[in-house]
Amino acid sequence: MSSAPGAAREPPRYLSKAEAEAIEKELLEDYRFGRQQLIEIWGHACAMAVTKAFPLPSLPRKQPTVLVVCGPAQNGAIGLVCARHLRIFDYEPTIFYPKRSPDPLYRDFTTQCEKMDIPFLSYLPTEVQLINDAYNAVVDAVLGAEAEAGEGREPCAAILTTLKHVRIPIVSLDVPSGWDVEAGSSGGISPDVLVSLSAPKQCARRFLGRQHFVAGRFLPYDVQKKFELNPPEYPGTECVVALRAPRE
Repeated sequence: MSSAPGAAREPPRYLSKAEAEAIEKELLEDYRFGRQQLIEIWGHACAMAVTKAFPLPSLPRKQPTVLVVCGPAQNGAIGLVCARHLRIFDYEPTIFYPKRSPDPLYRDFTTQCEKMDIPFLSYLPTEVQLINDAYNAVVDAVLGAEAEAGEGREPCAAILTTLKHVRIPIVSLDVPSGWDVEAGSSGGISPDVLVSLSAPKQCARRFLGRQHFVAGRFLPYDVQKKFELNPPEYPGTECVVALRAPRE
């Protein structure tokens, strides 16, 4: 939806955890979106954001390598979809997915990546220089909004320890791993790029990286209106758009 020419746009609304869950519940139950459908929409949008933040000609390494680190829950599945689309866009993703979900839906996403010959790492190097030397960027799809469920557990805790020390750019999906959805960082990672799914979460006000994208164009207008999301304007056919830094 576009505003009238010259009209001032309200800044996007930053959601609480409960509001974000309510929107997802409404999409699934009232609008009959499937969970696989939502994950596919979000994963594709995240890959688009990566291409905007790191266009192929701009990458510092000859090979367009990207490491996608996936957790066991929904954010990890979004990371798998993101990796698949990055491969389609001629990047060379590698996936680290140490705790694979038994959910058949997530297994399908894994199979799709395997069938596209996307390599899976058997372990994440603890020597961060190996990661710095091998990849142009890291996609953080470890925890997201599920931070409370897994931050202190292995393998997530060890992954976060490693990611805190990498020097290449990190792209976090929805909520940077180790961050509280509302309060923000309490010693978590410091991503260079954040991709908010549907709408920004309150923690994004604490984001100090260089680019913040939102992927919410797919949301039905009545959902946008009901939750007063004040979405940004998406030019042309874009499904993701960069936001300006929020004013405190």
